[in-house]
Amino acid sequence: MRNGPSGRRFGWVCSGIELSPTIPHSAFRIPHMGGVGLSGIWLAIDTATDIASVAAGRPPAAQSGAHVQGRRRHAAEIIRLVDFALSRLSVRPADLDGLVVGDGPGSFTGLRIGWAAAKGLAHEAGLELRAIPSLMAAAAGAALKLGSEPVAACFDALRGQVYGAVYVFHPDRVETLVAPAVLTVAELARVAPVRPRMVVGDGALRYADEVARWIGTAPVPLEGLPPAATLLLALLEREGTGRIIEDPATAEPVYGRPAEAQARWEARHGRPLPDSPRPAG
Repeated sequence: MRNGPSGRRFGWVCSGIELSPTIPHSAFRIPHMGGVGLSGIWLAIDTATDIASVAAGRPPAAQSGAHVQGRRRHAAEIIRLVDFALSRLSVRPADLDGLVVGDGPGSFTGLRIGWAAAKGLAHEAGLELRAIPSLMAAAAGAALKLGSEPVAACFDALRGQVYGAVYVFHPDRVETLVAPAVLTVAELARVAPVRPRMVVGDGALRYADEVARWIGTAPVPLEGLPPAATLLLALLEREGTGRIIEDPATAEPVYGRPAEAQARWEARHGRPLPDSPRPAG
């Protein structure tokens, strides 16, 4: 890594991958997020959105990380991102205590890529595997400044809808006010028990006018927040955040709804696609 003059940040670039660049230093050290803390090093992976991110460290802190933007790059770069994050700490997958992966909902293809990598690493190294909603990780980025105020996260689900959820982040737990679901921004506003202080995500940006009418301020893009993988590590030991994957071989992320190709096949044939994962929500 290149060290710049005091006060400047230099990112990492490796074969076209943007590695921990233009990310605030706090994205890799988040002690104020709370949590009990684990003694060993964990790896975090999130590929639910246009930004694929990887982080490694002793929760709740991320000590190394990398991210790349562009859905078409996820498959080609995810393992290299993992290798980079681990090599910065001089550890191998077998040295890890566990792995946490973004649970969606989000991009169908992106989630499959991230989960395939996570499941493969967990199986090969015999690691504990946990999953935390990707929407929760995005919302947690805003909570770093807001504290225990409600935050909504919205990912673009196409067809005029978003994958949306609303959370409140407490020092030792996360309160889910609206669980991840597929709905319009107007529907999310109707079902939310309180008005969030902030709404984040690419879905919020796509329907920025509706978000502004709902909360009175503009939405925040994912690019303005710490990478999701760093927040997965920060959330790992809080109550109410996720699930332990008992059988990685059969586990699937929460897709939100079928992929477009699957939906077209099922509409044409009038029945579910054989052996396809059936999404929740």
